[in-house]
Amino acid sequence: MTNNGLLGALEACGALRRGHFLLSSGLHSPAYVQCAVLLESPARAAAAGEQIADRLRTLVPDSVLAPALGGVIIGYEVARALGVPFRFAERAGERLALRRGFELSPGERVVIIEDVVTTGKSTIETAALAESAGAVVVGIGSIIDRSAGKHGFAVPFAALLSLDLPTYDPGACPLCQDGSEAIKPGSRPQASPTK
Repeated sequence: MTNNGLLGALEACGALRRGHFLLSSGLHSPAYVQCAVLLESPARAAAAGEQIADRLRTLVPDSVLAPALGGVIIGYEVARALGVPFRFAERAGERLALRRGFELSPGERVVIIEDVVTTGKSTIETAALAESAGAVVVGIGSIIDRSAGKHGFAVPFAALLSLDLPTYDPGACPLCQDGSEAIKPGSRPQASPTK
């Protein structure tokens, strides 16, 4: 899938949404990418996973780690394409944790996989979890990068598509100033109030 092909697929399946959204980062945006809609097709999920895996293969990861919920499907597909184990981190209260018997070994080479990177907060939190177990984060991959290069990752980052979608602090959001109310479409608890 090319960049134009992926963008077309996002639009065709309704994964790229327009409106007024409260992102999990607490920022507001007139656009939201719901990758779960894209990934409900096994063929699209497998193709995206293979493409991300191809971009990370030279890093020789031992495993894939993804934050639940958004990273689970694409993380699994990347692990399948790489032929390595897949694990996911999930919320235990306000923190991410390895549960369900998942463990990482000291020195294990891990790639972190996300569906969408906006601020990089959950990706960095997932990487910190891996490192606290002694694993070595060697790369990060995602379907969409909407961070405009501001993620601050210290390891190689491969995204299938970079989208320059505006985000606003709630107090400076022109959509709020026009009287529109932000809706929260994602899966992570919100970071701040809507206005």
